[in-house]
Amino acid sequence: MQEIVTYVEMTAPDQLKPAAPVPGLVLKPLHRNSPLVVDIQARIGAPYGWRSASRTSEEWLAWFAEAPDRTFWLPSFEGEPAGIISYDLHPGGEVEIETFGLLPEFVGRGLGGFALTLGIQRAWELTSSVNRVWLHTSTLDHPHALPNYHRRGFRTFRTEAGERQGARTVGTGETAP
Repeated sequence: MQEIVTYVEMTAPDQLKPAAPVPGLVLKPLHRNSPLVVDIQARIGAPYGWRSASRTSEEWLAWFAEAPDRTFWLPSFEGEPAGIISYDLHPGGEVEIETFGLLPEFVGRGLGGFALTLGIQRAWELTSSVNRVWLHTSTLDHPHALPNYHRRGFRTFRTEAGERQGARTVGTGETAP
C-alpha cells in the first residue's frame, strides 16, 4: 500500500496556535507500565494499520525497551480515557511526539484540536532545554491528522513516499507508530 510520510515541526513554543478549549478534556500522566498504554495504542492504531494494533507481547517489550525514557500522557474526556500521547526525548533538546491519537469512539467529537494543543504544550514543558518538537504522520492515518498539525502551527520539513507492507513502511526507513 502506497503512503506518504510527512514530518512536521515547531522550533519555538510561540509557534503553537492553540485550539479552543474543550471543557472536560484534560491531560494526565500515564505510567508506562499501565495496561492502558498497550490497550489504547492498539485500539487507536487498528483503523490505520499501525504496528501497535498487532504487536505481540515480545514486540511490546522490545518497543518499550528501545526508549526507556519514553513518557505517556492520557487525554481524558469527562473522566474517560480518550486517547494517548507519548514523547521521546532526543539529544539536542528535541522532543518527538512518538504517538498522538484518539480512541475511535472519541474521533469526530471536536476533541482533536484541543487534545493536540495540550500535548504540544506538555512537549515544550518536558525539559527546560526543549528547542524543537516534531512528529510524523502518514496518508494512511486519519485524514484530519495533518491538517490538525498544520492548524496548531507545525510546519512540514520533510516528506517521503514509500510502500507499507503490513504495518511497515518500505523505502522510507520509517515505520508506523
